[in-house]
Amino acid sequence: MSLVFHVVTQGIKGLTRVIFDVHDDQLARVPKAGPLILVGNHVNFLDVPLLYTHLQPRPLTGFAKAETWDNPALGLLFDIWGAIPLQRDEADYFAMKQGIAALWAGKILGVAPEGTRSGNGCLGRGKPGVAWLAQVSGVPMLPVAFHGIEGFRENLPRLKRTEVHIVVGEPFRVASPGGRMTREDRQRAVDEIMHQLAALLPPSYRGVYSDRSAATERYLRFDPPHRSNLALASGAGLPSQ
Repeated sequence: MSLVFHVVTQGIKGLTRVIFDVHDDQLARVPKAGPLILVGNHVNFLDVPLLYTHLQPRPLTGFAKAETWDNPALGLLFDIWGAIPLQRDEADYFAMKQGIAALWAGKILGVAPEGTRSGNGCLGRGKPGVAWLAQVSGVPMLPVAFHGIEGFRENLPRLKRTEVHIVVGEPFRVASPGGRMTREDRQRAVDEIMHQLAALLPPSYRGVYSDRSAATERYLRFDPPHRSNLALASGAGLPSQ
């Protein structure tokens, strides 16, 4: 890693520690090596640098909306971090191929299935592209959820640090019971993925995935099978928040 990368990354990490009181102990549960799709909620512009800097030195990349490069400062930062530009209003197969190449190189690939920031921390509907990526690559997915980060705009003018919780769930893989996935299959699969993410969040943050009775696991494979995040959240040992 270059000196520029080190200085920029450590500087941003230090800044996040000034702004936030980060509860990041569970990031120790992220595997130290091997390809991994890290699937998370996307609250605002600060959750990406917060997660990226706190996962170092693991090799890490992720998708970022192509418009980000319209801002020279953000474009430079994301170039330093090796982010992958993604056209959000189309099926961007070039970006997906870059993501798969990163996984085959042993990196963590960060993905936000909502495709945009929620602003308030409540989950929106996931988009089906991440299910295609997970099935084609065959690598495990790990749900990682933020909550509390949305309060920084209110706290910053009062010089109050914002308490942020990062909760890490159990890994799983995506597989279609019938083999090839249709678009409808992919949407059902991403809804199952989002329910796994919702299980890590307090109820007020679960948004469109608040109805736990609608959660299924038809497209998900856990190892061992009973270690699903839905089961853990029901009281069988979900890590404390």
